[in-house]
Amino acid sequence: MEYSNKVMDHFANPRNVGELEDANAVGQVGNLKCGDIMKIYMKIEDDIIKDISFKTFGCGAAIATSSMATEMVKGKTIQEALKLTNSAVVEALEGLPPAKVHCSVLAEEAIKAALADYYKGKGIDPTPIIGCTGDCAHCHGEHH
Repeated sequence: MEYSNKVMDHFANPRNVGELEDANAVGQVGNLKCGDIMKIYMKIEDDIIKDISFKTFGCGAAIATSSMATEMVKGKTIQEALKLTNSAVVEALEGLPPAKVHCSVLAEEAIKAALADYYKGKGIDPTPIIGCTGDCAHCHGEHH
């Protein structure tokens, strides 16, 4: 598989790695069956993602997409972060092999899952704001 220099850079030197101690938004997506699990931590203040980090268990592309996605939403508003698409992540990484595009989908879902968690913590139903976060059994027929 051919990876771009950007992918290799974010894999070798991932940004925002680790657990945020004071996170007020945490989202985890993926499952052990496909082997990739992403956990995103956010510190949100005044609707702005002040800090963000991730822990990803997976292949190089999963780590690179996590790293790039966190870079793309850091310092942004929740509304801006919700507009992040997996194709924007792929573009920022200068492409991914077709077999690895699902990693960018996971990165988008992980960001949305963390934002959903933030709203749940405030007692707000996140579904009208975020849509499906990939963790709904009725959407996918199973728990992830």
